[in-house]
Amino acid sequence: MAVVDHKPRVLFLCTGNSCRSQMAEGWAKRLLAGRIEAYSAGTAPHGLNPLAVRAMGEAGVDISGHTSKRPEDLGVEFDFVVTVCDAAREACPVFPARTRVVHAGFDDPPRLAKHARTEEEALPHYRRVRDEIRAFVEGLPETVLTPPEAHARRKT
Repeated sequence: MAVVDHKPRVLFLCTGNSCRSQMAEGWAKRLLAGRIEAYSAGTAPHGLNPLAVRAMGEAGVDISGHTSKRPEDLGVEFDFVVTVCDAAREACPVFPARTRVVHAGFDDPPRLAKHARTEEEALPHYRRVRDEIRAFVEGLPETVLTPPEAHARRKT
């Protein structure tokens, strides 16, 4: 088995890559900088959600420069893929056998806020999901945070 020498590459995958996966990438880059390489993508990307940007900005994480993209647009082989919505879990692309795929579903803020009359009425939904995603990222298991070469050494 070849030994890989890089930080774990973690993809947060959602359907639109507009909200939850973007929040997860932002939190991972903020909280786990230097421990993992974090990415986000969508199975059917459709642009960055401005309320997700605003909610993350309120927490001190700037995701305004993120773009909505597909996994294949990234040109990266991932060690872990975390699906953050049920639709992405069901439509998850096929990844190489060595890639571990796990599911951590979160409510969809745009769906929760669809009857909100104003951004101010919508934002509590985004904030709640933002905070749940932060807690998830903070609690990523050590197996995700362990560099792939350490996994390879254990198997030999």
